Amino acid sequence: MPEPSDDDLHERYRPRLVEEAVELDAASGITTADRRPVKLDQQSVGRLSRMDALQQQAMAVAQEARRRARMTAIDAALRRLDAGEFGWCTHCGEFIGIKRLDLDPALMRCVDCAR
Repeated sequence: MPEPSDDDLHERYRPRLVEEAVELDAASGITTADRRPVKLDQQSVGRLSRMDALQQQAMAVAQEARRRARMTAIDAALRRLDAGEFGWCTHCGEFIGIKRLDLDPALMRCVDCAR
């Protein structure tokens, strides 16, 4: 099967990447309050409640870090699309493959180089 053209790749993957970026940005906005530092009021909150609040905040911060990493990968994929380099392994230069890109269009390496 021949490699698709840059226009085909652009049409197939740009909407999906942009949609995911918008969803990640919205999720980030929704959880802003969850990532704020926990105020520990020793008088009104018990020890277990404080621990739970700290754990929830830590989980929200970790989730945001994962979102930011994914956004970085999506931004890089969109730049590769615009540059006509999308779909090509950044390590060996071979075409990554449609099935692999369908799983995750932000991938930068073919299956052999990803190992």
